[in-house]
Amino acid sequence: MRVITLLTDFGLEDGYVAAMKGVVAALAPEARLVDVTHLVPPQDVASGRFRLLTIAPYFPPGTIHLAVVDPGVGTARRAVAIRAASGSYFVGPDNGLLLGALETDPPVTAVELSEPRFWRTSTPSATFHGRDIFAPVAAHLARGVELEELGTHVLPETLVRLELPRCRMLPGGAEGAVQAVDRFGNLVSNIPGSVLASRGAWSVSIRARSVAGHRTYGEVPVGEPLALVGSHGFVEVAVHRGDARSALGAGVGEPVQVRWE
Repeated sequence: MRVITLLTDFGLEDGYVAAMKGVVAALAPEARLVDVTHLVPPQDVASGRFRLLTIAPYFPPGTIHLAVVDPGVGTARRAVAIRAASGSYFVGPDNGLLLGALETDPPVTAVELSEPRFWRTSTPSATFHGRDIFAPVAAHLARGVELEELGTHVLPETLVRLELPRCRMLPGGAEGAVQAVDRFGNLVSNIPGSVLASRGAWSVSIRARSVAGHRTYGEVPVGEPLALVGSHGFVEVAVHRGDARSALGAGVGEPVQVRWE
């Protein structure tokens, strides 16, 4: 029984998610559907990217990750399916949404979804590829259709990546950028917490402000900012029982530096 995860920005008020699930159920009734979230902020590809990269490692090899945050739906942006080194699959728009999860599980093979026989209809809606292309492709993969049958080969290095400053090491520290803001307003950087192994006191610089590093939120007074390694394994900046995004006026792409003694 194959697992298909679903991640979208479709919300819970309309029937968009149900339509995708209906398509999958009709084609692959034995597939197990797991909802990641459908509350990604509308058209926020960076937010969807982060949520996908932080859940994918917890699923078994062979999982099919179906992700749709697609502000370019109906345009020339490619619809793709990718097989990663682990044997898992990623299906969705080629707009940077999928590539975050593939930074640690590199793409091995990718195709552009150019075979209408694997779509729900040969004339898909210009505004709902999630239902008409991505969901049926995920279902066909769950049924055992080979990735290479689904379309035209794409060189993995041509897949779209979000333009975020990469994490790099510095003498006495590291620098990167905010890659996501969670629902609590925490500013999650792309600097892995592993860089702090065996370090002494450390701090984060963001927007000309230095924030001391701690282990838990409760180590500072309510309303005070702090830095810590969050559950996703990245350095983040938070405010104890507050919202760091509002307090610091920062968002995705904001440069971040970590310094240690």
